Amino acid sequence: MPARFFITDLVRFCPMVLMAFVLSGGPSCSEKHVDKKVESESKKKTPAERMQQFVIDISNYARQLRPGFVVIPQNGPELGFVNADTGKDFAHNYLDAIDAFAVEELFYNGEYAPDEYRIKLLERLATEKPVMAAEFIKDDKNVADAVAKCQEKGFLCYPRSEENYHYQLVPTKVENENAEDITSMSQVKNYLYLINNAKFDNKEDLINQISKTNFDMITIDLFFYRNNAYTKDEIERLKKKANGGKRLVICYMNIGAAEKWRYYWRPLWQIGDPEWIAKPYEGYEEEFWVKYWDPEWRNIIFGNDDSYLKKIIDAGFDGVFLDNTEAYYFLYKDK
Repeated sequence: MPARFFITDLVRFCPMVLMAFVLSGGPSCSEKHVDKKVESESKKKTPAERMQQFVIDISNYARQLRPGFVVIPQNGPELGFVNADTGKDFAHNYLDAIDAFAVEELFYNGEYAPDEYRIKLLERLATEKPVMAAEFIKDDKNVADAVAKCQEKGFLCYPRSEENYHYQLVPTKVENENAEDITSMSQVKNYLYLINNAKFDNKEDLINQISKTNFDMITIDLFFYRNNAYTKDEIERLKKKANGGKRLVICYMNIGAAEKWRYYWRPLWQIGDPEWIAKPYEGYEEEFWVKYWDPEWRNIIFGNDDSYLKKIIDAGFDGVFLDNTEAYYFLYKDK
């Protein structure tokens, strides 16, 4: 990973190299003080409130640099309510920070298996923000039903087959295809979710396949493979639909779990070292739930020129897709 100072490094070297470090773009002592303040305030919050604040802070940082930057959290729709309590009012500060809610397997999880609890919850949230549902459908004959059920509730539907379970294919059919220019989430009528590049030979292959489609919005990773990030020119190419219309290009970023294949991962890291790597992510052996309020993890994700989010913004993406916001639940569900 690129050379980077952690907070403990800054304490050790400040003030001797502070001026040089600040001029080079690193965090200052005052920024470190802010981190400590954030950490102190975070300890007073519930796990859900900590995640709400994390998303809000990510959004504020991005929109200061890029007004209108789109922020879409995936899963954890309860966060749309005060302290994630669905019996309370909407968490308006959280809703102001995001542009849509994304969820998975709402009506179909292979077979028809409607999640009535989440459906009713998202019906309420849909009065405030668009809802996107990635449905997993084993039998192609059920695709039309999945789309219809989502549309009936006012939700966007991304139907994916068993072959596309891991979001690695570009479907040939686009639901509600149109030639309109798309500049905000409120205009999106369909979307592509493509974060696994296993089926593509190289970046150019992936770009060419997407460029032949008319999806209103696409979500891809910042990297084609490991450290092979998309350039600003490549992202600009993806912003044009085959029919000439404009579309949104959104970048996937996992904020609730650390991934061993990412540029930030260090070879000796393991659960508990650093302390914020909390527990295994069941079903994904190279991912780990994190203590997302920890200053070191926050600094990896956003707030400085070497952060993940700054790389996404610099690459020219229109927004960010925040995965695993439900970490607040999975960190504690076995305790």
